[in-house]
Amino acid sequence: MSSDTDTVDERRTAIRTRHREAAETALPEHTDLYVGGEFVVADERETFDTVDPTTGEVLESVARGTAPDVDAAVDAAWTAFDETWSEFSAGRRQRVLTAIGDTIEDHTAELATLESLDNGKPISEAKVDVRGAAEQFRFFAGIVRENSGETMTADSRHGQVIKEPYGVVGQIIPWNFPLLMASWKLAPALAAGNCSVLKPAEQTPLSALRLAELIDDVVPDGVVNVVPGYGEEAGVAVSGHPDVRKVAFTGSTAVGKQVMKRAADTVTDVTLELGGKSPVVVFPDVNPKKAVALVQSAIFYNTGECCEAGSRLFVHEDIADEVLDGLVAAIGEMTIGDPLDKETDLGPKVSQKQVDRTLEFLESAREDGGEFLAGGGRPDDVLEDGCYVEPTLIEGLDHDSEPAQEEIFGPVLDVFRWDDYDEMIELANDVAYGLAGGVVTDDITTAHTTARDIDAGYIWINSYHDLVPGLPFGGYKQSGIGRELSGETLDHYQQTKTINLSLR
Repeated sequence: MSSDTDTVDERRTAIRTRHREAAETALPEHTDLYVGGEFVVADERETFDTVDPTTGEVLESVARGTAPDVDAAVDAAWTAFDETWSEFSAGRRQRVLTAIGDTIEDHTAELATLESLDNGKPISEAKVDVRGAAEQFRFFAGIVRENSGETMTADSRHGQVIKEPYGVVGQIIPWNFPLLMASWKLAPALAAGNCSVLKPAEQTPLSALRLAELIDDVVPDGVVNVVPGYGEEAGVAVSGHPDVRKVAFTGSTAVGKQVMKRAADTVTDVTLELGGKSPVVVFPDVNPKKAVALVQSAIFYNTGECCEAGSRLFVHEDIADEVLDGLVAAIGEMTIGDPLDKETDLGPKVSQKQVDRTLEFLESAREDGGEFLAGGGRPDDVLEDGCYVEPTLIEGLDHDSEPAQEEIFGPVLDVFRWDDYDEMIELANDVAYGLAGGVVTDDITTAHTTARDIDAGYIWINSYHDLVPGLPFGGYKQSGIGRELSGETLDHYQQTKTINLSLR
């Protein structure tokens, strides 16, 4: 027994040492506010700690922005817009966006390490995020010049319809994909000709600050401003600021509603990418092994901290036993541990608060009669101070139960067997959310029929999580307003102006 204990202790010590050494090289040099092209201290000179969720150790103290800091950032953004950025042609903006993408790619290893330290995501997934961030800037660089407007002549009138930027936009991003979500917001905003005040999540502010360092020589001063801080302070100030002409938010539905209410006071345009409780539907014609691999990825990628995670499995009863047995076996083979280890499949959740929230849902599932086929607690062979939750598989819940209806945002999959298609679709759509869904079948007609019947904004067929620039991403119902990743996103960052000229 003592030998086993020594081995665990040695492994824990090695992880802590690895993270401390990685932090020495990956942490940004500046952790103050980035306003007007400079790093400046917060108005109240307060800071907050950002914590490594793997070890529980403080990574860095970061400037705590508040309303006066947001005011300063908005002023700097308007100055940059009026004096510099509004004069940039589409071609010049294209070159800036391309340079940002190249800069991100050149620092892939460093940024991925930083994401793993600050968020807890496995390093292999963090590298995917960084590459995806670079591609966002390149995609929007590629379509900047397409925004040429329209002209028409009718009834002795010559009409022009042109698109103009809002000027200054406020952008609030979540903690689950810090750098990637920053790119989802900044790339289309800059492409459309706006300047930005970006508020990163207080749990994961470091990659946004490092990005500011990296692009300082690429982007004119004041075009991008980064104000870290708490949501109830800096976030509230951004979403309700009278001089912010458009607000974009990604996060929970509950907070998204608050953002929308504050923006309403100034009649500010909003786009919201919110929560989900996405169904994955498995048909009996598919190979069970294929279904297992897809479902496993759909729910456990990024430790289940994905708004589009496939968190409700509807598996046909003819292959349910095989699929569930396969999932239990696959969960048993997953490596839970240090996210800096390339062999790790499941890292920690972002914070102890998120651990507690997930455990509360698991306890609720037990009280509601759920049968835990796998997981259901915290692993005991990783760091005791780490924010870990076991990958969990639950069957037997009533679909009306809270764990089946609400977004858990963790590695928890609710399972429902079905044999009647219409009843299954009714349940699949019987949630407040409608962000995404998945269909697993080898029949093309079944695939398309089911995709159309699922009440959600993005449907995968025989894949999951692979988001392609150019294909709009966004939700139905309480999963949000607007679309990301596409030319349609560019429209969300522009206003339409009509010029009507009399020819008489």
